[in-house]
Amino acid sequence: MYNPQVGMYHPGNVGGQEHEAVYVDPSSSSSYPGSDDCYEMEEEVGKRFYPMVPVPHVPKINGEIPSLDEATMDHERLSDRLRLYELTENKVKGDGNCQFRALSDQLYQTPDHHEFVREQIISQLKSNREAYDGYVPMAYDKYLEKVSRNGEWGDHVTLQAAADKYGVKIFVMTSFKDTCYIEIQPKVQKSNKVVLLSFWAEVHYNSIFPQNDAPRLHHTAKKRRWWPFSQHHH
Repeated sequence: MYNPQVGMYHPGNVGGQEHEAVYVDPSSSSSYPGSDDCYEMEEEVGKRFYPMVPVPHVPKINGEIPSLDEATMDHERLSDRLRLYELTENKVKGDGNCQFRALSDQLYQTPDHHEFVREQIISQLKSNREAYDGYVPMAYDKYLEKVSRNGEWGDHVTLQAAADKYGVKIFVMTSFKDTCYIEIQPKVQKSNKVVLLSFWAEVHYNSIFPQNDAPRLHHTAKKRRWWPFSQHHH
């Protein structure tokens, strides 16, 4: 198991370039994006996240659901942060699959491939058991069975597995009072693509984008932007 302080969650800024690409069905895709298949996210992400100071985290399962008052305050805090850093949410369905829908929206430009994304993450958890079992406070096989089910919530362990599987950094803008955002580092970075998510009150994830990229959220742009995935598997 590698050190979570240096190999998994830790503060910092990201780098990378992006390029125009065409859509590829995830059923015939690989588990990670090509290194040249990204937009200019370094500047966009850097401008928004550089002033913030994240607190290092380790993967963990979900915490307690907050009270209604706490959830309301958390929602206001998250909304304020998104406005401050000029980020826009593409809201996904809250059906228990929201983490996987949000990841799918970032990786494939649609939340509809959430089942495939969950399958990829579960594959990562199964094939690299030693990297994650220390963060799961229950029998690991029971945990795998649980998170494999459609509608079962994702957690910080599945986020780490997603970062590792796709080889990308994941930034999570949170509603936590003491943590503005979390950066999740892949064990091995395979792409300069950056995945951007919002996380509200321990209960819901959404996909987020810089405001100047917002038109594509509503599919009004003349030229859609897609991130392709090659046929390579590992």
